Amino acid sequence: MTALELGSPERLVGVVGTGTMGQGIAQVALTAGHPVRLYDAVPGRAREAADAIAARLDRLVDKGRLDAAERDAARARLSAAGALDEFAGAALVVEAVLERLDVKQQLFTDLEEIVADDCLLATNTSSLSVTAVGGALRLPGRLVGLHFFNPAPLMPLVEVVSGAATDVTAATRAYETARAWGKTPVVCADTPGFIVNRIARPFYAEAFAVYEEQGAQPATIDAVLRECGGFKMGAFELTDLIGQDVNEAVTRSVWEAFFQDVKFRPALAQRRLVEAGMHGRKTGRGWYAYTDGEDRPEPHTAQPAQAPAYVVAEGDLGPAGELLALIREAGIPVREEDEDHGTRLVLPGGGQLALADGQTSVEYRDVIYFDLAFDYRAATRIALATSQEASPQTLREATGLFQAIGKDVSVIGDVPGMIVARTVARLIDLAHDAVAKGVATPEDIDTAMRLGVNYPLGPIEWSRKLGKNWAYSLLDDLHLRDPSGRYAPSLALYRHSYASDKREGSA
Repeated sequence: MTALELGSPERLVGVVGTGTMGQGIAQVALTAGHPVRLYDAVPGRAREAADAIAARLDRLVDKGRLDAAERDAARARLSAAGALDEFAGAALVVEAVLERLDVKQQLFTDLEEIVADDCLLATNTSSLSVTAVGGALRLPGRLVGLHFFNPAPLMPLVEVVSGAATDVTAATRAYETARAWGKTPVVCADTPGFIVNRIARPFYAEAFAVYEEQGAQPATIDAVLRECGGFKMGAFELTDLIGQDVNEAVTRSVWEAFFQDVKFRPALAQRRLVEAGMHGRKTGRGWYAYTDGEDRPEPHTAQPAQAPAYVVAEGDLGPAGELLALIREAGIPVREEDEDHGTRLVLPGGGQLALADGQTSVEYRDVIYFDLAFDYRAATRIALATSQEASPQTLREATGLFQAIGKDVSVIGDVPGMIVARTVARLIDLAHDAVAKGVATPEDIDTAMRLGVNYPLGPIEWSRKLGKNWAYSLLDDLHLRDPSGRYAPSLALYRHSYASDKREGSA
């Protein structure tokens, strides 16, 4: 079924641009019951794309996901256009062409001379302003952003982006159409990066920063993000999959659109990869090598160490409170003591273990930090951050403790906020900032981050889980140690952190 109220499922959907994304969008509309017409400025490309889509429909039949009759009907509804004039009867035209403002503006200007005034026009841009794309149109109110994620037939999320001139009725039609096509739409204002590409920047940026600070190598950082943080992929392997050129271009676009705000600053290490042509899987080398005979580096994993005879828990471990039960289950006695001045585990040798809080190990006589975990029971790896001020005995006891509860241990440099903790704190900060600035609702932000980039929790959900002061406190400590502004908590997070429970809830 379709939500294009000006017609029925028989109304034509046009797709301009027949690359991977254009083909994916066309397949989504086609399997939803529409006649779909493809156009590409390069002669013959539209026909090739139609044949490629037909072949994918055949594979769906082979896998039992589509019956033969449905495939035959869909193939009969699919056609290639030789000119834009063939979109004259379309109810919706979606473009997925080159990410250049002048190219998109010219395309929609040409389409306005062909389609009816009630035809909905949609751009799939991921980095350009929807407002700017529509700025050249006679009727800019009917232009909306429909940002699909790749691969479009499989990824459920669609960001529905309203430009400054977009009519509410046009945005509503686009939203309902995406939902009728089996997608999960979220509503978003026209701001740089929309929801996902705006809020996801710290996931990459903090991993690259830890690497640039010589805190750990890519394989170790990726392993900690996956096995401790609960992310499906680490930042280095994910950007190799996306393409370093593509990921860096999006980061640079968001950074420039925010007037080079330090919070969105690109990484020099990634720029060097792009300059070297090492774009990831598609070129055979990025952060990792993808050629035959080259093994992928292993994450740092500490050698076995003896577990401590006991631990003393001083204060409330907060988000790491579950560790006490795991330590007891491993047969290690835990003595709990109420302390007002800290939350830590004291080891038999007198050294201390503390949850990453934005401070550094070197500031204290004998303290080792451990990273935040999405789920300490399910986590298979824990990172420890240490400095020369920590004794070898403390590191051995800390390593043995986490090994005793079934975790691999990665030892990294004295990185404030470590890996998972600083990443999650910054995701939470950008999410609260986006809500405060009207980019999207908390619910749509969480939905977008879970479905668009497969995070284990949305950042607002994570904020509730960790406590409303957790992210602010960590970022405030980080900001004291790096006063560049990169880690300065937003005003929105400040207000959230200090708001009363009565007004804001327990988050």
